[in-house]
Amino acid sequence: MGSIVNTDSTGAERQRLRRTIAEALNRLMAKKELDDEARDLAALIVLSLRQMDAGIQRSAAAWEKRSYFVKADHLRTDWEWAARSADRMAVLIRGGDWARLPVVLASLAPRFADVQVVKLTRSPRTWQGAYARLMDLEGKPLRPADAAGP
Repeated sequence: MGSIVNTDSTGAERQRLRRTIAEALNRLMAKKELDDEARDLAALIVLSLRQMDAGIQRSAAAWEKRSYFVKADHLRTDWEWAARSADRMAVLIRGGDWARLPVVLASLAPRFADVQVVKLTRSPRTWQGAYARLMDLEGKPLRPADAAGP
């Protein structure tokens, strides 16, 4: 049995995740009310941002192994917003503070303005159950008073 080789670079993975987030933002901003799909879309954005950040950290570590410390630092600095945004959204979602979520989503929108979403290509299966997965990863929901965070 041969070894498993990942042919996708972290850059390609990052672009796929950016497209997924852009589509989720598009669908979420078109929503008029908070429903299960909106919760799943918001959770998908958090999970995707965390995956993106993990890829950034892997890329930066690879640069550091080659002694390109400045390049690794620039990469981390350029993408630090992803982890910060994911954390802010996760606190709001866990706390059930859905009224403050649009502010964070609006701050994310310019980061994905260059991703052209002419046709929605992601299947609903992509985000179905994302809220439950996020809650499993994050632990139990917070009380609204605990969600005051950032």
